[in-house]
Amino acid sequence: MSPIGVFDSGYGGLTVLREFVDRLPQYDYLYLGDNARSPYGTRSFETVYRYTLQCVEWLLKQDCPLIVLACNTASAKALRSIQQNDLERLNPAARVLGVIRPTTEIIGKHTTTNSIGVLATTGTVQSGSYEIEIEKFFPQVRLTQEACPMWVPLVENNEHTTDGADYFVRKHIANILSRDKDIDTLLLACTHYPLLREKIEKYLPKNVKLLSQGEIVTHSLQDYLQRHHEIEGTISKEGRRAFYTTDSAEDFTNKASIFFGETVNAVHLDLQQ
Repeated sequence: MSPIGVFDSGYGGLTVLREFVDRLPQYDYLYLGDNARSPYGTRSFETVYRYTLQCVEWLLKQDCPLIVLACNTASAKALRSIQQNDLERLNPAARVLGVIRPTTEIIGKHTTTNSIGVLATTGTVQSGSYEIEIEKFFPQVRLTQEACPMWVPLVENNEHTTDGADYFVRKHIANILSRDKDIDTLLLACTHYPLLREKIEKYLPKNVKLLSQGEIVTHSLQDYLQRHHEIEGTISKEGRRAFYTTDSAEDFTNKASIFFGETVNAVHLDLQQ
C-alpha cells in the first residue's frame, strides 16, 4: 500500500475520513489516531508539534505519499513547521496538508454580513490560525471565536446526545452570538463537533449557516489530486482502509463507529514517548 495518511489526535479525524471514503472511495487510506496522548487542544505548541511530527514520521515510513492532518490543533500548531523544516529531510517527494487552509479559502463566500463565528478547541483559538488565514483571503470579514473545551470530551464519552450536553452547547452558542449579533456563518472548527450538529442547530437562529469541515476539506483534496498528478499517481487504489491507534485497539474499535459510521478493525501502535 501507498495510502493517503490521515492523522488526528484521536477520533475526530474519522469524520473527515468518512467524507474522503464517500467521495473518493478508490484510494487506500491509513488512519492514525494518537489517542494515548489526546486531547491536543490544551497542550503547548512545542508538545503538539513534537507529537504530530512523530506521527507524521511513522506515516511516511508506511509509504504514505500524502498525509492530511485531520486535526485543527495539529494543523494550527504543527503543520507549518513540518512543511518548512522537516519534510525536506524526511521525504521531499511527500506532502503534508491540513484542514485550516482549505476552510479559510472559501469561508468568506458563505457570509453576507461579513461576520463569521468559529467554534473550536482552546488550542486552535489561541493559535490565531483562523484569524491569520481568513485575513489573507477575506480581509473584510469580522471574526469571532469561541473556545468550547467540554465539547470533545462529551463526544468521546458518547455523551453528546444526552440532555447534559445541551447545557454546554447552549452556553457557547449564546456566548459567541452575544459578542457579534451580525454573525450569519458559524464554522465547526473541530472534527468532533459535527456529532453535536443536531444540538447546535437547535440553539441557532434560522439565519445562521452552520459549516463543518469534512465536506470542505474533501472537495479541496479532490481538487489537489486533480492538480498534482505526481502525487496522485503514487497513491495505491484498491479501496482499502487501515486503522491504527496509540491507545487501546479495543477501545478505538468500540468508539470509532460513532465517528466513522461503520465498524473498524484497529491495530495498536507503540510510539516512543
